[in-house]
Amino acid sequence: MADDPLVRGELGRNLTFGLLEVLGRAIVTGEYRDKPFPIEADIVKRHGVSRSVTREAVKMLAAKGLLAARPKQGTFLRPEEAWNLFDTDVLRWLLERRSSLTLLRRFSELRIAVEPAAAALAARHATEEQMAAITAGLDRMRSAEIGDDDALEADIAFHVAVLRASNNPFFAQFRDVVATALRTSIRFTNRLAGRTASIADHAAVADAILARDGGAAHAAMELLIAKVLDLIVASVEGEGAQRQ
Repeated sequence: MADDPLVRGELGRNLTFGLLEVLGRAIVTGEYRDKPFPIEADIVKRHGVSRSVTREAVKMLAAKGLLAARPKQGTFLRPEEAWNLFDTDVLRWLLERRSSLTLLRRFSELRIAVEPAAAALAARHATEEQMAAITAGLDRMRSAEIGDDDALEADIAFHVAVLRASNNPFFAQFRDVVATALRTSIRFTNRLAGRTASIADHAAVADAILARDGGAAHAAMELLIAKVLDLIVASVEGEGAQRQ
């Protein structure tokens, strides 16, 4: 079975993505902050993978902005400002760092600039099918309140449905980044608030979109995210006060 080319190819992909995960997380969480990135031979030996798997994983990390290579210098880490923060793997690894609260604040600042505009566009351009997806996301959130659905997945489904309903391809492609960050943000803010996301706040967004009221949709989404941002900012400031 292992001699089958398709099986070998699948094993190679799994090893490549496994090595990508290990090395990417190590880079982003600071393992190589004070030491050089290992040479190919050391990666092969340490992780028990082939040179071809190692080269492919390193190439993928370079595409994410984490690594670069120069003749006679070998492979080295790029500065953090060069990292692709819109890459969902990079964002996920960043959210595992101790400073993830600050990142969540910055990400929420981005959301409050993007999602209200997407909601306003959805009110103007959403199809009946897209409106049904927004309603379905809200219904899932209500079901999650009584334990019949997953609260995190339902919340994400709602926000992704709004982004898609904007019918703007740039906003629609933001959905994967939003979903990745929300998996951390929602857990954190729900813990701080002592409850799951506000159904009423999400319903206000949905109702405005269904009513084709772009201004109301923008304001409702802005308020929803502002409440999240306030929780995160208060927590960041609280951490700062504790360190003083």
